[in-house]
Amino acid sequence: MHEHNHQICIDQALKRAKQVCLQHGVRLTELREQILRLIWQNHKPLGAYLLMNLLEENSDREHVAPPTVYRTLDFLIEHGLIHKVHSLNAYVGCSSPNQDRCNALFICSVCGETEEIPNNSIQQAINLSASQHKFTVENQMLEIMGKCQPCKQKKASDS
Repeated sequence: MHEHNHQICIDQALKRAKQVCLQHGVRLTELREQILRLIWQNHKPLGAYLLMNLLEENSDREHVAPPTVYRTLDFLIEHGLIHKVHSLNAYVGCSSPNQDRCNALFICSVCGETEEIPNNSIQQAINLSASQHKFTVENQMLEIMGKCQPCKQKKASDS
């Protein structure tokens, strides 16, 4: 939620993706890498159809079928490389693949910037509640909508 070089994020995400794929014995195909790069180009959740359009604009691919993109997104989710933002039906990069902790996504309702925040206290509360109810948590992501600091400041200066 601040200005920075997204290429650093892309490079780090690709490095982590290669490590994860090596650990899991799977391939980071060209398409998987292209989609991961597009997702990490900024910190705003992207929908599948926007990703298809971006793929066609930014590569030599003439057409990418929706099932192909959805299979690729499913692969990236399965291996912890991206998150699905259910409230927006979109996808955002995961900054900490293979971490067994609850993360929260802070999503700015004005500009769309999304930041992943690890939160151990939320994880502890979820574990306690699940245990009390004899429930096994398989997947979790807390999506929190609000306003980032730059958007709050912009609104205050506009007033």
